[in-house]
Amino acid sequence: MGSKKKFWYIDPDKRFWLFKFPRPGTGEHWAEKIVAETAKLLDISHARVELARFQNKRGSTTESFTYRRPRALYHGNQLLASTVSDYNPDKVFGNSHHTFGNIWRTLERFCCEMAFRAKGRFGEYMVLDALVGNTDRHHENWGLLRRPDVKRWNWIVAPSYDHASSLGRELSDTRRDTLHAHNCVGSYSEKAHGAIYWPDIDRRAPSPLELVRQACRRNSRPFEQVLKKLERLDDAALRDIVNRIPNSWMTPSERTFAMTLMHYNLSQLRKL
Repeated sequence: MGSKKKFWYIDPDKRFWLFKFPRPGTGEHWAEKIVAETAKLLDISHARVELARFQNKRGSTTESFTYRRPRALYHGNQLLASTVSDYNPDKVFGNSHHTFGNIWRTLERFCCEMAFRAKGRFGEYMVLDALVGNTDRHHENWGLLRRPDVKRWNWIVAPSYDHASSLGRELSDTRRDTLHAHNCVGSYSEKAHGAIYWPDIDRRAPSPLELVRQACRRNSRPFEQVLKKLERLDDAALRDIVNRIPNSWMTPSERTFAMTLMHYNLSQLRKL
């Protein structure tokens, strides 16, 4: 799925991995790794990611979270199409029916008595997106796992995956430096458009940060636990994650911008 070049492979330990090539001129590979490590630090369920090379080309590789146990992944578009009338599962970008309300309805329908827990987990993903500026949580970038229980099948929210569109990975170093020089990194974050709409009448989706603000105004309970997790997060911990990326993989401008963006977003999330 998706437009990026990728392939599956099996490692010597019989684990399944998806190698993804970054788009030329972007930092999609290091963005994937930084966000996965940030999710790990916050104890947010996520797919394991490593930096990797294939035929001397740099990329990222993501471990499958379905192969170890009998479970199947159903993407958001499949679930929404069976919940929301006239939902178009083939329209990935600019799908104004991919709203927060419709996602909540879908979780309630499939997860039933575990819906509050499911909302809490999805809320963690929304806060993670807001922290790292992930603008690509479209309806194929989240899903539910269907797994066998003692007497029936049940549904759980799948680990968070595909975080390549984060941390200003698409910007040139010149643009990053300009945003820094004019103190506009926060403005960049606020003006970004995510992939989850609030009302479906809006022409564009709000930024990941604004989406969390609006959701918390509506009902903060599903977000309480993950917002508490942010209390133990500080700039030093985030800087350590960013600095673990090898120098040859990330420029100083990329590194500084990623840190400044997360610093701004963290300060805004703490106000909630």
